[in-house]
Amino acid sequence: MFAQVIVDIAHSQVDKIFEYSCGESLRAGCRVKVPFGGRVIDGFVVGVSKSSSYPPEKIKPLSYVYDEPPALVEECFALMNGLSERYRVPKAVALRLFLPAEMRSGRVHEVYKKYVKLADCGIVLPKSAKKQVEFFEYLKGHSPAEYTFCCEKFGRGAVNGVVEKGGAQVYKVKVNRAPGGYEGGSEAGKVLTPAQAAALDSIEKSQKTVQLIHGVTGSGKTEIYLNLISRALQQGKTAIFLVPEISLTPQMFSQLKRRFGEQAAILHSGLSAGERFDEWWRLRTGESKIAIGARSAIFSPLENIGVIIIDEEHDSSYFSESAPRYSTIEVAKMRAAHNGCKLILGSATPSVETYQRAVSGEYNLITLTQRINGRPLPHITIADMRREVKRGNNSPFSAALREELAATLSGGNQAIIFLNRRGYSHTVICQDCGYSLKCEHCDVPLAYHSEENCLKCHYCGAKYRLPRACPECGGLHLRYGGTGTQRVVSELKKLFPAARILRMDVDTTSGKEGHYKILKQFADKNADILVGTQMIAKGHDFPSVTLVGILDADMSLHFSDYRSGERTFQLITQVAGRSGRAGEAGKVVLQTYSPENYILRYAVNYDYLGFFNNEINLRKATRFPPFSLICRVMVTAEEDAPALEALKGVYFGTEELRQKYPQEFIFLNKMHSPIKKIQGRVRYQVLMRLEGEALLPQIYSLAVKYTTAKALVYVEENPVNLS
Repeated sequence: MFAQVIVDIAHSQVDKIFEYSCGESLRAGCRVKVPFGGRVIDGFVVGVSKSSSYPPEKIKPLSYVYDEPPALVEECFALMNGLSERYRVPKAVALRLFLPAEMRSGRVHEVYKKYVKLADCGIVLPKSAKKQVEFFEYLKGHSPAEYTFCCEKFGRGAVNGVVEKGGAQVYKVKVNRAPGGYEGGSEAGKVLTPAQAAALDSIEKSQKTVQLIHGVTGSGKTEIYLNLISRALQQGKTAIFLVPEISLTPQMFSQLKRRFGEQAAILHSGLSAGERFDEWWRLRTGESKIAIGARSAIFSPLENIGVIIIDEEHDSSYFSESAPRYSTIEVAKMRAAHNGCKLILGSATPSVETYQRAVSGEYNLITLTQRINGRPLPHITIADMRREVKRGNNSPFSAALREELAATLSGGNQAIIFLNRRGYSHTVICQDCGYSLKCEHCDVPLAYHSEENCLKCHYCGAKYRLPRACPECGGLHLRYGGTGTQRVVSELKKLFPAARILRMDVDTTSGKEGHYKILKQFADKNADILVGTQMIAKGHDFPSVTLVGILDADMSLHFSDYRSGERTFQLITQVAGRSGRAGEAGKVVLQTYSPENYILRYAVNYDYLGFFNNEINLRKATRFPPFSLICRVMVTAEEDAPALEALKGVYFGTEELRQKYPQEFIFLNKMHSPIKKIQGRVRYQVLMRLEGEALLPQIYSLAVKYTTAKALVYVEENPVNLS
């Protein structure tokens, strides 16, 4: 027998199939060790055959087989080919997506616990072997018992002595390192509202693969998702359920556990290596049939998938920022097509591109316009911060927000304060020369963190001591600009000393189960105010929250990005939706320096259709996506020379394409990236707008051609972050 193997090397020169001789029991999907170039390396078996086109004496045997059953399901190979061709990456890089990183490196394995049980209660032990007799008598009343405990209590020699005489038997049981911190209990399905039942009926009857559920916050989308999963399981199929943030996963996972028990398994980067390994294998062996997690869970090792659900489909975290730079929705479409199942996209604020596909008829559109409990959406009050400043109010809070906070706390309810910025202040600026303190490794301003009394770079994590003087001019007048989450908490404590305040941002959730612990405290009403960044903006359901304060609501409007208006509308709508989800009506105070901005007016009225119609007409007139494709070729290197050399090659190659296909190009230019350096690497870009995807294969080929040992070149399609 001969195995077709892809070696686990991310290089185009070895991106092909190699043959090795193997035993008859080997199956496609197994991970193996193979001799390659004078060393033994890992590989993936993609096929097994009885014959080979090479002379048998020239074919080397496999060195080692890792898995039984095979780690990779058959579908992986179809996806491998699709991803490799679509994003121009070696097949090994595509296959790596389907395996936990620690599993590939061999750093994590199954864990077993040893037990000892009674085998023959009739054996006779010599009276002189007192410890053996004691252990044997103990085992008669406590079989099975933990082997380690018995060895500690009676001695290893006594335990092994009884085993050797046939009186006891040692065996191993696999230990499942289940993720902790999730609520237990059981829960039956809820009675569906007419709108939810109609949505399920529409999905069931639709012949289209992709279904978009556009439902206002609190409209009951989750219950529809759970019903779709239940129907898939009843048909003997499996399900994938994706959420955008790790912080959302515990709450959703708890719901799935209560509804489906051990059939649900969780996959995300916040798990320990052992937990992730065991959850992954539970899915692979069929012990669990529902995978829930963030972006990477789309590569779950499930077979016979009955439904794929992507909640908050508009979220930018569904785009990978490392090779291969895939769109999760595109991968989900591939899996849905392979399995013949439906892909469900859900959001209160769908992306403009997704909604355009729905209204044009490519996707089936389901609309939910009312909250599940019939409650109105929270009333949004705009606070003009320009007037606040004129009145001498220099705090982060408007008078309206302070009043509403006081009323909320006195009424025994909870509040959420949202600010999309962590740290104490955003920048440190010299008032003498205007210099802004920047990171040595990244071309970005440093943020002040009061708890550690240091400056931090939010791109590379570097920490700096707070300088006494400006490094540029020596001036002593340093000013802290902007407001971060730490400062907000500090100011709130001054205003409401008795209030219990939690902060949720990257700094406070870095530990294991960090997200869960904070959210659990708040859900259990062990805090009155939750201050947080984007991770608190969507998906969470806190019945006692009746007030949401949005600070610097217009900050994202001023980014030089064609999506800035869309992102601002989405963020405001999502954050506002956390308020008033139970009995009492919700309120929102939206603080802004641009109260007349049309985006804020649409958001205040929850007018998604008005926003969409305005935005789609604007993009059509300016020929931005979805009426074009933005393609960015990034060039990064540690030094300028190799970066500029690669940039020239890519640009001139693209210019040749433009000369040949002028009708395909709307715009083309080369330039510094807006952030010129990150983590010590300089950054350049070739930016273009294209009529469609026809030239993408050739542009990807240019990126591969000009990538060298000193310069990395890669392609981004409609990049989520143009900085």
